[in-house]
Amino acid sequence: MSGMRGAGSIKTMTRGAYDLQKLRIQTGNRIVGSFKVKLGQAPTESEEALDAEGKKILLDLRRSYKKITDGITTLPTLKKFKGDELISTFAELVLVDTYIRLEREEEKNFRLLEKILEDVPIYAQFLKKVRGCGSAMSGVIISEIDITKAKYASSLWMYAGLDVAPDGQGRSRRKEHLVPTDYIKKDGTEAVRQGITFNPFLKTKLVGVLAGSFLKQGNDNTYSIIYYNYKNRIENMVVHADKSKGHRHAMCLRYTIKRFLCDLYVVWRTIEGLPVEKEYGEAKLGHVHSGAQTLPSYVPALPVPPESQLGITPNS
Repeated sequence: MSGMRGAGSIKTMTRGAYDLQKLRIQTGNRIVGSFKVKLGQAPTESEEALDAEGKKILLDLRRSYKKITDGITTLPTLKKFKGDELISTFAELVLVDTYIRLEREEEKNFRLLEKILEDVPIYAQFLKKVRGCGSAMSGVIISEIDITKAKYASSLWMYAGLDVAPDGQGRSRRKEHLVPTDYIKKDGTEAVRQGITFNPFLKTKLVGVLAGSFLKQGNDNTYSIIYYNYKNRIENMVVHADKSKGHRHAMCLRYTIKRFLCDLYVVWRTIEGLPVEKEYGEAKLGHVHSGAQTLPSYVPALPVPPESQLGITPNS
C-alpha cells in the first residue's frame, strides 16, 4: 500500500531509524545483562535472585536514569581507559561506546525525518496535531500506507490487521487466518504458499506503540476518551463478562486504533482530493462511531468541503 509521492524515501529513513533503534536496544540489553552478572544475577535468573545490595543499586539507577544504560555510559575515554567497578574490561567499553554511537545516530535520523515530514500535507495538517502521534510514528503511517488504494476506512483496518477473520476472531498470524498467496520460486516456476493478509510492521507500531501513547496523553485526549468510553461499554456487556482484563484491554486498544484510522482516512483522502466513503455501519445501519468520519476538533484549519464535493458515498 506504499506508493504516495516521496513515500519511498520516507520509508527508507523510517525503517532505517527503527533498525538503529532495535540494534541500540539489543546492545543496551547486553550491557545491562553484563552489569547484572556483576551484581550476582545469572543470565537465566530474574532480578529477584539479587541480594539486597544488588537490588538497591538497580533501584537507584532506575530512579536516576531514564534508561539503565544511561547510568553506565559515564565512562573514561578510550585512551584513558583503566577500568572501574562499572566498566571493568575493554570489551565492555566497546559495547558501551557502540551503544552511545547508535543512540546518537538514531536520534539524528529521527530529527531529520521530522524535518522531511514538515513538507508532507497529512503530517503538517493532521498527524502533527494528534497528541501521542510523534514524527517517528507519522513516518511509519505515511510510508507504509498508500491512501489512494484505501477506498474505504475498512481497507486500512484490513491492511493493519485489525479486521475480523472468517472464524470471527481478530486477525492474526494463526494458521487458520493464513491465505494462499501466489509467488515465483527461484527456478522461475509459480507456486502457492500460505501467508498473512496484513502489514505486521504497521500493526505492531499502531497497536503496540501508538495506542499506548494515546493513553499516556491523559484522559482528555481525543483517542484516550474513545478508549475509556469503549472500555466502559464492554465491561458492562454480558457477552464480554468471561474475558480477562488483559483481553478487554487489547480489545479497547484495537478499537481505538480503528477509530484513529477512520479519522486518518477522512482527512488524508480529503487532502488528496479523493472520494471519501462512509463506513458500512453508518451508511447501511445508521451507526455513528465516536471519533470516526469526522475531523477532530484540534484540526480547525483544515478546509473540509461539503459531502457532495467530497464525493462521500455509502460503502457498498
